[in-house]
Amino acid sequence: MTVKRSARRRTVALQVRPGAVTLYAPERVPLSQLEALLNQRQDWVKRHLAQYAARPVSGQSYMDGAEVPFLGDTLTLRLEDDRRAAVRLGQALLLPSAAPERALSAWTRAACLVPYTALVTEYAARLGAAERLGTVRVSDTSTRWGSCSSRGDIRLHWKLSRAPLETLRYVALHEAAHLLEMNHSPRYWAHVARIMPDWQTQRRWLREHGQGL
Repeated sequence: MTVKRSARRRTVALQVRPGAVTLYAPERVPLSQLEALLNQRQDWVKRHLAQYAARPVSGQSYMDGAEVPFLGDTLTLRLEDDRRAAVRLGQALLLPSAAPERALSAWTRAACLVPYTALVTEYAARLGAAERLGTVRVSDTSTRWGSCSSRGDIRLHWKLSRAPLETLRYVALHEAAHLLEMNHSPRYWAHVARIMPDWQTQRRWLREHGQGL
């Protein structure tokens, strides 16, 4: 069990998550009182832990202390009871304990835009297609990792930020190459291979591990 105290907190709350029990309490509440509360709620805690254990394991953990890849770095999640939005401090990402998954995805989508734009812009220039590039956006579609429209607008999925950097670079290059060829013809793949000879390795990684991002 973890006890988290806050000077701003006025009540005691008990939270059960997969494999973890957390007591949120005001600073001045004695530990003996918290232990008494936990003993009173012991059956409730055990029941909820058992229910979590029976569920399928998801590919992503949102518990305090969990680690999340982000653009080649590893961020440690820190859940705070009084927080309303995600904030990054060094290698820590502070999330509201009430809705950590939603806050994490919102923060990631916003944080991806600048590096994604830089990647796509770089590859468009290297391909000689900079003048054809439109707007770069971050996507949340459930069916595609990236897309390129006929107007040159490119979208990359925010979850690619959790992939190895070379895999993210492959998708950025893949979409940038569509600025030259709106198909997957041999000429299209020649453009990709000229910049990234090992593109098939990155494509294979995405097919094998993409569902877990």
